[in-house]
Amino acid sequence: MSPRELVVLGTASQVPTRLRNHNGYFLSWDGEGFLFDPGEGTQRQMTHAGVAASDITRICLTHLHGDHCLGLPGIVQRISLDGSPHDVQAYFPGSGEVYFDRLRHATPFHDTARIAKRPIAGEGLLTVAETERWTLQAHRLDHGIEAFGYRLVEADGRRMIPERLREHGIAGPDVGALQRAGELRGVRLEDVSEPRRGQRFAFVMDTRLCVGARALAEGADVLVIESTYLAEDEGLAVAHGHLTAAQAARVATDAGVRTLVLTHFSQRYDDPSRLRYMREAQSVFDGQVVVAEDLTRVKIRG
Repeated sequence: MSPRELVVLGTASQVPTRLRNHNGYFLSWDGEGFLFDPGEGTQRQMTHAGVAASDITRICLTHLHGDHCLGLPGIVQRISLDGSPHDVQAYFPGSGEVYFDRLRHATPFHDTARIAKRPIAGEGLLTVAETERWTLQAHRLDHGIEAFGYRLVEADGRRMIPERLREHGIAGPDVGALQRAGELRGVRLEDVSEPRRGQRFAFVMDTRLCVGARALAEGADVLVIESTYLAEDEGLAVAHGHLTAAQAARVATDAGVRTLVLTHFSQRYDDPSRLRYMREAQSVFDGQVVVAEDLTRVKIRG
């Protein structure tokens, strides 16, 4: 698996179809494995995709509706069965903790899984986890129950410029030494590199148009966003706390997103409607559009 890659495990919304499993999204990011919204069947989809339970280091639930979390018991039990050697951090809306606990301990099993609960509460853009290399943020969305979207932001860095390295006679292991120390034989890191903005990944599920969706999407290299309905059913989208493909594309356009991944499709449309989703999004957004199918892979490129 690529160091930075999204694996779409399921793309249905409330009701799965013959071709679409319930939600599930696995993000591989420099040795970390983020599992977002595991709906029913996620464990089997992971097997199809070649994702191991031990690959999961963090679980992120946007909310506790069944199509976004009913796969959690199987995932937890598989983590335990496979003897995953590390703690798994689990993020979820704090108001849903009672439901998370029920899912975590849904049935009796030999429980060796080390699941660390990280309930989320608060307003605005919240930092829920942070390392030297990245920050995981959350923001409240507008759905029928409390929901949060997520945003992974890599720390800014510097991009080495090969011509300048050659001019200063720096090559091989010396490049790494210069990056670590900031200076080597009188050559400063700034002399042979330029600023590089860190990559950003955003995950926005069940919501109406809101400040949170836009804040999470801002500047994202990849935005995964629900598009339950087509524009002809915008009234239903508003009533049920969802987006249309056109609305999702508008969020992406306004936020300067590079790659837009549409998912969470209503069962009311037959599968050929994916072409309609594509056309609707492309009429608003001029970047790359991916109308996700189960087991789609999206590389996150620099």
